[in-house]
Amino acid sequence: MDAAIIIVYTLALLVIFMYSLSQLNLLVSYLKSRKKTENASVFDFANVEEIPLVTVQLPVYNELYVMERLLENIALLNYPKDKLEIQVLDDSTDESVISTAKIIAELQKTGLDIQHIRRQDRKGFKAGALKEGLVIAKGEYIAIFDADFLPGPDWLLQTIPYFKDSKIGVVQTRWGHLNRNYSMLTKIQAFALDFHFTMEQVGRNFNNHFINFNGTAGVWRKACIIDAGNWQGDTLTEDLDLSYRAQLKKWKFKYLEDVETPAELPVVISAARSQQFRWNKGAAENFQKLYWKLLNDKTVSFKTKLHSFFHLLNSSMFLLVLLVAVLSVPVMYIKNNNPDFAWYFYVLAFFSVSTVIFFCCYWYTFKKIHGGGFWNWLEYVKLFFTFFSIAMGFSVHNSMAVLEGHFGKKSEFVRTPKFNVNNLKDSWKGNKYLSKKISGNTILEALLTAYFGYALYIAFELQDFGLFLFHIMLFLGFGFVFVKSVTSKV
Repeated sequence: MDAAIIIVYTLALLVIFMYSLSQLNLLVSYLKSRKKTENASVFDFANVEEIPLVTVQLPVYNELYVMERLLENIALLNYPKDKLEIQVLDDSTDESVISTAKIIAELQKTGLDIQHIRRQDRKGFKAGALKEGLVIAKGEYIAIFDADFLPGPDWLLQTIPYFKDSKIGVVQTRWGHLNRNYSMLTKIQAFALDFHFTMEQVGRNFNNHFINFNGTAGVWRKACIIDAGNWQGDTLTEDLDLSYRAQLKKWKFKYLEDVETPAELPVVISAARSQQFRWNKGAAENFQKLYWKLLNDKTVSFKTKLHSFFHLLNSSMFLLVLLVAVLSVPVMYIKNNNPDFAWYFYVLAFFSVSTVIFFCCYWYTFKKIHGGGFWNWLEYVKLFFTFFSIAMGFSVHNSMAVLEGHFGKKSEFVRTPKFNVNNLKDSWKGNKYLSKKISGNTILEALLTAYFGYALYIAFELQDFGLFLFHIMLFLGFGFVFVKSVTSKV
């Protein structure tokens, strides 16, 4: 039994180390990209003939709190009215349908081409709504925004010109955060998303590896969507699915790091859980659906296949983290009961370099957005360890999602509740879309909080503090997720 535990523990650490090396490679690519001069050909909008027709799609479902803000913001887009169409793809089943219709009617009076499109059912969920809207879309290019996104007035002028390159199928922009500093929960979500939208997206795009449209705040060439097989609702991340199918068809993606599109982060942990579950399960579903096709494509480079492997299995790292965490306690006992094998545990200590790699990668992202300096570095250190603690606290919830994705268990597309909460004066309490149920995973999170509290106790009993910091982070991470999950119900 001891041997089996050590083997599984070592293999999990090895895969995490390999994943960290792939991130280090993306960091190198990101740093190289900073020296690259932009020389893409673009449409000349000074020439009216080059201004294409654009359709803006707004897929919404029961968004009572943010619809007015969304529609008023979209109406401010600076683009010729005769070249702009707006589709409100409204699958709502609550009273927001009536208020949305009234706002749209008022906007139509201004001469804006905006349509309120309703379906009989939610077949295919968001993918189904986008697909149905595409059938009647007038535009050659399709911009998509979720209900909580607020693009700037010049957003279309900053993105559409890049489609002059006929090989570009998608232009994706970087997400910003309206309520980054609302709470510790929003801070660590912003911290993680900044890393993805800065280092990962830029690093992959610079080396022509597969990247993903992020479901919103981007533009598709309509011909690219159709050529890639259109929107499909058989995974929970239809955006990642279509992205890979489009790139397998040799369409190019253009990522614009310097164009920021602000959005609202979930302020309640139940909402964050819904979002995390969908993203993590969807990634696993897409690995099963697409990776083997990519692996057998002889026109795709080995390096791109390797990065795509870790890209699609990104969420599956939660399984390995949970495995390493749970096994770390019996490993402490094995280490202390087998002094003859002490040398092997010194070898295992080498894998702590993974943490150093992640620390460096996230620092460059943080510095790019917030700036360097001693005080920012101290703030970064605090955020880094807080983020990884809470991320490990989510590992049970996210691992369940990953397992469902890999084993093909189908589930409904659960939207992330929106709040229109931007500062501390705003409150999320009373939001009608919040789930009142406590997840079964919450019980496991409570048990694991106690489990890692016990691990801290036995560190003193065994006088072995090699994993003490790791266990403190696990104790605090699971404790945070458990407490917040319970208190967000009251």
